[in-house]
Formats: sequence, C-alpha cells, structure tokens
Amino acid sequence: ADRFAGYPVRVEVLSRFLTNAEANKVIKGLESGEVDCVIGTHRLLSNGIKFKNLGLLIVDEEQRFGVQHKEAMKLLKNDVDVLTLTATPIPRTLEMSLVGIRDLSLLQTPPADRQPILTFVGEYDERVAVESIRRELLREGQVFWVHNRVQSIEECASRLRELVPEARIAIAHGQMDEGTLEQVVVDFWEGEFDVLVCTTIIESGIDMPTVNTLVVERADLLGLGQMHQLRGRVGRSGQRAYAYLFHPRDKILTEEAYERLRTIGESTELGSGFKIAMRDLEIRGAGNLLGESQSGHIAAVGYDLYCQMVTEAVGEMKGEPIREPSDIRIDVPTDAYLPKDYVAKEELRLEAYRRLALVTSAEEVTDIRNEWVDRYGPVPKPAEALLTVGLLRAECHRLGLNDLNITTSQARLGPLDLKVSETARLKRLSRGALHKEAARQLILPIPRDKEPAAFLVEFLRELIPPQSAE
Repeated sequence: ADRFAGYPVRVEVLSRFLTNAEANKVIKGLESGEVDCVIGTHRLLSNGIKFKNLGLLIVDEEQRFGVQHKEAMKLLKNDVDVLTLTATPIPRTLEMSLVGIRDLSLLQTPPADRQPILTFVGEYDERVAVESIRRELLREGQVFWVHNRVQSIEECASRLRELVPEARIAIAHGQMDEGTLEQVVVDFWEGEFDVLVCTTIIESGIDMPTVNTLVVERADLLGLGQMHQLRGRVGRSGQRAYAYLFHPRDKILTEEAYERLRTIGESTELGSGFKIAMRDLEIRGAGNLLGESQSGHIAAVGYDLYCQMVTEAVGEMKGEPIREPSDIRIDVPTDAYLPKDYVAKEELRLEAYRRLALVTSAEEVTDIRNEWVDRYGPVPKPAEALLTVGLLRAECHRLGLNDLNITTSQARLGPLDLKVSETARLKRLSRGALHKEAARQLILPIPRDKEPAAFLVEFLRELIPPQSAE
C-alpha cells in the first residue's frame, strides 16, 4: 500500500485477522471494483467472493496450495494471467515447467548483503542447542526453535526455560486464537522475547531481521521444501545466520529422510532453492499430471517414456511437428559401450544410451560426441564404436531401413529399393553385393580389415548420397 500511495490504486488485505465487518467491506469492494488489488490467504478462493474484472493472479508460496486450490484459481476466470512464485516448487509443478506445460523463470541473484546460512545437520545434542541460543543472545539476536507438535510444545518451552533461564521464551502455533497469536508475534517482533518456540507456522510470511538462529528438533519429519523455507526465515539481514537441523539419536533414519537431510546440508549456498527442488523431484517423484497427487513415482511406464509422451503432447498442442520414434533393430558384432571409468554414474550412462537410441541424423550424433568430450574428456575406443553405431542408426533412419543383421563378414539390410543408377553404383562399389528386389533386401559382404559399423556407414553414404535420398 505504501508503494502505491501516490497512485489511484486501492490495496486491501483479506485474512483471518480481520473482523467480520472489515472482511465484508473488502469483499464488497472486490465485487464492485472499488478494490484494485487484494492480498489474501486461501479465503480468496471461497465461494462467496466475486471479482468484477480479475486480470492477474499472483500465487506466492505455491507449495502451500493443494491441487484443489489451484483448480479453484483456474475457475475464477478463464483468461486470467497467472504468475506463480516459490523458492521450493512442488514436484508436480516443477515437472510441468520442465516438460513445457508451464513457462519457467529463475531468479538467482540474492540481495547484496545476504550471507549463506551456516547449516548443521546431525543427531540432537542438547549442549550444542543451548550454546546456540546463548551465542545468539550475546549478540542481542533472537532464535526460532521449531517443535512441530502442538501437544507437547508447552513441555518443550518449559524444558528450554530450565536450560536457558536467562532467555525470554514465547510460544506460537496455528491452534492458538487469532488475537493471542497476533499479539505473540508482534511482541516477538518488538523484542519482548528472545526465543520463539513454534511449529512450522513460521515457514512463510515471516521477515524478522533480528532472528539469526534456527533450531529444528525433528528435521527428519520435515520435507525438503519445508526445511529450506524454515532456513530462509533466518539470515534476512547482513549478519551471519545459523541453522541447526536435528534428528533423534535413538531412531534410524529412513532412506528418504537421510537423502532429504543430506541434500539440505549440502545445499547451503545462496539461491539453492532450484537445486533443492530438483532433488526433491528425484526423491518424491513428479506425481499425477491429471490427478490430485502432487508427488509420487510413476509405476505404469518408465519416467523417460512419460516425459517423452508429455513433450509430444505439448508439442502437438503448440502445432510443432511430431517426430515419430524410429523402430530400427541393429545387431553389430563390436565392442560398443560406455566404460565405467569414462562415465562413472550409471544413470548418466543409461541416459547416453537412450539418447543414442533416438538419434535420426548424423548432426545429433556429432552433438552427443561434442558433449561427451566437453563433460568427460577424450572419447575412448569403445565409446567411439558406440557413436559409430549411432551414425549407422542415423543412416538407417535416412534411408528407411529398420532391419539389419550384421556379422563380421556379411550384412543384410532392408527394406531397400534401389534406382537403376543406384544398382549400377552398387555393382561398382562391391562386386559381391546382391540386391533382392522381391524381398527388398541388400546382402553385402564386409571386408575382413574393416569394422562393420564404420564400413556400412561409409558404404551407404556412397551408395545413396544424402542429397539424392531427400
């Protein structure tokens, strides 16, 4: 409202902290058009609210909304422009951006004076936790202590009062009445308390520059996005901030919990939200594109096939030409593979094999080779042989061949129709070659001193040059 003070723009707020009379006044203003901009919570999606001429919908903290809320937003108006903002997008939303259903922009420049938050991830250590509070008090700062269980939050606060008697401690959680909760937050903001024992209610919408230490008791129960959002509540000034993410000593972490904690501990640099969201997508899966599940792995089809299907569907809706997948069977007697000492990670090797299996032109093979050289260094002999097989696949796609049976001494290729000039060229290139017109098959002897795949690539280019095949 302060920024628009000099403009004829009326800005209002709609949340549970308003009285009924105040809320009704805002709602009537929206319906009449007197209110130009409204900032609100989920209340804006309720049935009783109508907009005179809604043109722009900005969704901040997108991860706080479920699919039903997002569908309700779409029903507000068909031609409304939507801008979604989040530091940690839900896997389903991120996936929709990556496959082209939504546009994606990244804001990677942090504020000029912001420092990375020093993050400690480990087993709960009472001594370390208490020292972190006292260290913050010494520099006249404040602390968020996250205890995400309302039933035992009073007990937690009492324990802290015994451990750190000099600290002024308050409690905040979502089950408190609006007036009490608002007063506690305001008092904490004004410095009446040193430590706020709270639930994940502080995850978003809190900007307190004097709070520069965060302690989370059961970080193993939180999602990656939650931990990143909570960590973002501290360090919002030029001071160094600290985050302590604890898990119980006497409990074994699940594999997913371990991966989440490892990721948050490794991703401490500024602007790491996208990296964390990508890792969250890997851990939890992309969910259901058409259903209500916003995370989860695909069981019926492979992930690559799913991405390919979605990309093709998006391309079709955009009017882009659809490239039909090639069904080419190639059996070449050669050592063609990616050595483990060249590409160490199995998932990267599988991705490379998948890309080579989909090539349709020599240019694509060249691009893949250049990428390998750039990422992994000089290409070893087995990998060069694999690229040659990729070139052979591209030649088969160019000529319409889909069945190749190759030995060290002979190759059978089909289906292949030759023009009169190409038949004459065949006899000149190889005296032992035989073209069976009825079977549309070419039988070709392979010289003993030639590598089969490389020989066939060169032979097919000479027999039917690229320009004549077009």
